[in-house]
Amino acid sequence: MPDIVHIIGAGISGLSAAVRLVNAGFNVRVHEATQQAGGRCRSYFDAATNLTIDNGNHLLLSGNRHALAYARSIGTEAGLVGPKRAQFPFVDLATGQRWQLDLGESRLPLWVFDESRRVPDTGLRDYLALMPLIWAAQSKLVGDAIPCEGTLYHRLVQPLLLAALNVDPPEGSAGLAGAVVRETLLAGGQACRPLIARDGLSAVLVEPAVKLLQDKGASVQFGHELREFGLSPAGVSELKFGGDGVALGPDDVVILAVPPRPAASLLPGLKTPTKFRAIVNAHFRFDPRADMPPLTGVVGGLVEWLFAFPQRLSVTISNGDRLVDMPREELALAIWRDVCKAGGVRGDLPPWQIVRERRATFEATPEQNALRPGATTAWKNLFLAGDWTDTGLPATIEGSVRSGNRAADLVLAKRRS
Repeated sequence: MPDIVHIIGAGISGLSAAVRLVNAGFNVRVHEATQQAGGRCRSYFDAATNLTIDNGNHLLLSGNRHALAYARSIGTEAGLVGPKRAQFPFVDLATGQRWQLDLGESRLPLWVFDESRRVPDTGLRDYLALMPLIWAAQSKLVGDAIPCEGTLYHRLVQPLLLAALNVDPPEGSAGLAGAVVRETLLAGGQACRPLIARDGLSAVLVEPAVKLLQDKGASVQFGHELREFGLSPAGVSELKFGGDGVALGPDDVVILAVPPRPAASLLPGLKTPTKFRAIVNAHFRFDPRADMPPLTGVVGGLVEWLFAFPQRLSVTISNGDRLVDMPREELALAIWRDVCKAGGVRGDLPPWQIVRERRATFEATPEQNALRPGATTAWKNLFLAGDWTDTGLPATIEGSVRSGNRAADLVLAKRRS
């Protein structure tokens, strides 16, 4: 049995691997370069709004079985809340039209046969035109697999794939898009119920995991940045953390769960994605109406998804490279105008915060997807985790957890062998 598992990085992928392994009886040590866990999936107190906000708005679905199992393992599944039925209100800011997509509660996509539940002004033939996407190769473009035009595309397919891929859908990987469609629209309403960490991502997905690890004897060190691996033909022999080094025993194992850039600098020759896209999130201190849905899809404007939290309205804009250098107040005003239209609210610009993640996700194109490495490496005691590794999904929380689980499973297999 491996004596110690060192996990480098306390993002969701590293935490999910750590939880899985500590529950299996391993001696786990987590090393995090920054002063907080969670990576891109965390909460912090924001002085501008006087609220705790998330650094990015993340939506889970009831079919994200790995992410939900992770939440269950740390005792926080109840913190992911949403409607009892897979219903998604939408508004078109260009026309003012509102509708509700009702995916129901079935395991099958029976909603496409019901005109009252599908996207307005669409027919069954429109949905059948999406079939080539479902099993498309990852090397194929979305734009070459399906027609990226028409009412169904603009009102549902484009916002869904834009949120999932974080690139303009026609240039995205059809294989990755197909995986999203298979696990959402094609899986029926039972897999599509939207779930939000209403009390914050850290409170639901991060802090309880750190506490569980510590309660079970694992160590979690912050401000402990790995600077270099000591490598030999037999595997990783030493972890060098600047002022201190850790020698590895013959049965010790390492899981590297850091973003692609530091991973590539630590492991010269490692193939990783090299191009990234931005996501822009905006948060406004504003009490939503009691009847406002927790999530509203928005088309025909700058905003794509409107989230209603206690005391706060938040939005997400994917593929946001065009907005990262826009003056902050000008951007906040433009977003607030869309929020007022979409949410049916009025008022001057309230206290706000803009969070621009310039390198939020890898570019989910066929070219960049082909650069994602698997979980194994050339060193038998070193495994990789992260949403940028080859999970079969775009860069999502579900993909992060899957990657952590995969790395942990390889460690477990090493013990069995």
